[in-house]
Amino acid sequence: MYARVVRFTGVEPARVEEIASQTEQGEQPGPDIPAKQIRVVVDEDQSTSVAIFFFDSEEDMRRADEALNAMDSGETPGTRASVDQGEVKMSFDE
Repeated sequence: MYARVVRFTGVEPARVEEIASQTEQGEQPGPDIPAKQIRVVVDEDQSTSVAIFFFDSEEDMRRADEALNAMDSGETPGTRASVDQGEVKMSFDE
């Protein structure tokens, strides 16, 4: 499994709610973002968030990276501060 982790600053709670609503209505990432799972952690006190995208393969992660880097910044919850990506070496599921 591979993951792409993106940290955002200047996150507006209303924008997070808008994105969450679109997801609840069935809107999914496009075919260029073959994520198996997406988790978003929001710290409203600091106006930050972290989005974690999980992929089956490194190739899927790289393809999504290209698509996400080309994304209009208006489609994100805030200003992208950093991106890390790589193989998931540890995982704990209860």
